[in-house]
Amino acid sequence: MPAIADELGCSPKTVRRWLHRFNRLGLDGLEDLGGQGRKRRITESERSRIIGLVKQPAPGRLTVQADGELAAEDESGPPEWTLDALAAEARRLGIGVGRSQVRRILLAEGVRWRRTRSWTRSRDADFEGKGPGSSSSTPARPRARRSSAPTSLDR
Repeated sequence: MPAIADELGCSPKTVRRWLHRFNRLGLDGLEDLGGQGRKRRITESERSRIIGLVKQPAPGRLTVQADGELAAEDESGPPEWTLDALAAEARRLGIGVGRSQVRRILLAEGVRWRRTRSWTRSRDADFEGKGPGSSSSTPARPRARRSSAPTSLDR
């Protein structure tokens, strides 16, 4: 057996396993057995439901109502979908998934996300802006305009 294992580039244990399988099943035993490996923990239907969640607005997202007021469907819900929020919503719907599995599902579907930036506009007449955004110790320098003509000519 060690000589056969060396010739095939595998361990003697592997040679013994295949030999026993051949003795038990004949030539059919040398074919791969299908269905090996870990089974999926969630169904395709559950995967589709998770992907469908992303296409819906998050329950805590503010929207302008017919009367002009801002309101959320569920004020205690997240204003934007995050991996944690999607996993929590999926678990609430009875789908047992974690954050990392939600991430893998979305990446496999080509769903990409960006860091969100929240911009608020107030209709309140007494609303005042925050003021300057940067410290006075770091002045903003205007960018110099680039010339369209070359600045050095090698003639």
